[in-house]
Amino acid sequence: MTKVLVATDKPFAKVAVQGIKEIVEAAGFELVLLEKYTEKKQLLDAVANVDALIIRSDIADREVIEKAKNLKIVVRAGAGYDNIDLQAATDKGVVAMNTPGQNANAVAELVFGMIISSARNGYDGTSGTELRGKTFGVHAYGAIGKLVAQIAKGFGMSVSAFDPFVNDQVIAADGVTVCRSIEELYANCQYVSLHIPANEKTIKSINFDLLSKMPQNAVLINTARKKVIDEDGMLKIMEARNDFKYVSDVAPSNQKTLVEKFDKRCFFTPKKLGAQTNEANINAGLAAARQIVSFIKNGDTKFKVN
Repeated sequence: MTKVLVATDKPFAKVAVQGIKEIVEAAGFELVLLEKYTEKKQLLDAVANVDALIIRSDIADREVIEKAKNLKIVVRAGAGYDNIDLQAATDKGVVAMNTPGQNANAVAELVFGMIISSARNGYDGTSGTELRGKTFGVHAYGAIGKLVAQIAKGFGMSVSAFDPFVNDQVIAADGVTVCRSIEELYANCQYVSLHIPANEKTIKSINFDLLSKMPQNAVLINTARKKVIDEDGMLKIMEARNDFKYVSDVAPSNQKTLVEKFDKRCFFTPKKLGAQTNEANINAGLAAARQIVSFIKNGDTKFKVN
């Protein structure tokens, strides 16, 4: 019997687990749960004889993938998938997938929660600024970027986007201005929201030179990945410009230094919170289960990332 392992040190909501179980068992598969594990050995033991694996922020590195002798597919319940060793999966013939769009609304709403707090100086009683009429840039126009643009337009902001992988007509059809380069986007937008993946082309790509192009009272919002920020460059721009703000739901390695030096000009959530809503938690888990069933039964690789 096909075995599907859900391995989560931070478990899904109970209703999500029940939904995953129903989907898996309806397909004639067996569900195995490993929740709140504390040692990697527990994960290595659990994957030894399973055919499919669902994870959240858990690390599926080469050791895990090679230990899983029967593994055919691993699905990251969420958009980011840099916690999967894609090369190791490819080398072993394992399909790696994510569940794009399932947490898009949760992330988009968090973006504006942080923006409003920043614009109102953390609600400290001082005069803040309004969003209406301000310029807003979307860096990567995927499922999340599209929703973020819609919300920004609802606030009356002037919205632009850059994404070389999305047809210009798709962006323009949403009433969003198309930028031809990253530099153009950053030079023309007071607010920029990051939604790029972390890969060899994007790691540390958000650097001092790029950020220095942003106009007065610039605000960078990062709900993507920590690795895409050049942290030395971020420190440099914050030191060079006392009008620059940085808010993120993924704390940088130099968080302590930034907070001590710049106080309310930066804000970081205590852990990555983009997908931390009840709805997103459920949606991503159920999507992962459905994708596994569709792949094993029908060979569907629609959301393959390796």
